[in-house]
Amino acid sequence: METGSLSLLHAVAFVIGGLIMLVGGGEALVGGATRLAERLGMKPLLIGLTVVAFGTSVPELFVSLTAAFKGYPDIMIGNVVGSNIANVGLILGCCALLTPLTLTIGEVWYELLLVSGGSVLLMLCSGYGYFPRAMGLLFVLTLTGYTILVCNNGLRGRNKEKEDNRHSTTDKGFPLMLGLILLGLFLLATGSNLFIRGAVDLARHFGISELIIGLTLAAIGTSLPELASSLAALRHNESGLLIGNVIGSNMFNLFMVLGLTGLLKPFSLSPDLLHRDLPVMLAFTLVLIPILHKTGGTRRIHGVFLLGGYLLYCFSLM
Repeated sequence: METGSLSLLHAVAFVIGGLIMLVGGGEALVGGATRLAERLGMKPLLIGLTVVAFGTSVPELFVSLTAAFKGYPDIMIGNVVGSNIANVGLILGCCALLTPLTLTIGEVWYELLLVSGGSVLLMLCSGYGYFPRAMGLLFVLTLTGYTILVCNNGLRGRNKEKEDNRHSTTDKGFPLMLGLILLGLFLLATGSNLFIRGAVDLARHFGISELIIGLTLAAIGTSLPELASSLAALRHNESGLLIGNVIGSNMFNLFMVLGLTGLLKPFSLSPDLLHRDLPVMLAFTLVLIPILHKTGGTRRIHGVFLLGGYLLYCFSLM
């Protein structure tokens, strides 16, 4: 009895410690990367879609790679799918509930199409029951091409002042940015290992499936950096950065996290994903299209709708 209690305490400690490291690492990485991007003269929406989105998706990447190589593919796929659902339903829903957000559909149209297309391809793979290496390569190449294209377009439009700032990476602020990025990567790598160990032990102790652990505990835990950066953007009245972070994070989760994991180690897909979780993930993406198209942003009623939908989804997992 004492041994079991001790193991449970260890599992809880690993999960909490891992989450703290993941959040801290995400914050450090996002802070350093965002400062560097601003120094390069990137627009807030572009920063949200690329730099911040990638930075806040690194916890999912580390957790997913760790889970896949340790032989827990359900935690890996559950983490990605659950994070994408939480990003829109929980994070965007809460932020929209707090204050109206302004962003036109044209500014994120291609990103929404990419996320929707990637979700459909993942559903097809789920029907097949397997995510092959070729699909992983396609996902990684798609995101790489997108990132190069939007960064080139964004940086090409800078004015002379921003062009001059490009050379300021040699000043005394650059070592701090680099230090934050390296510290963030270290905390993310260490935290993901702790978190996976604790999550697996908790699942075994309570008899919960690894997929449910991935869809809930892992998903919400690795989405905390998105929540922190979204609340920071909300405080600074940066709607473009906030919504860009949410949509960009979902895009990076699909194409980079799943793509890179599948490229390195192809994995099986649970049939439960196709019957329940993947359609919900796709629906949360598609619903943003009419919302942004009709109102040019989100209103509090949309926040109620998104958050309510997320809570209903969580209840369906019980």
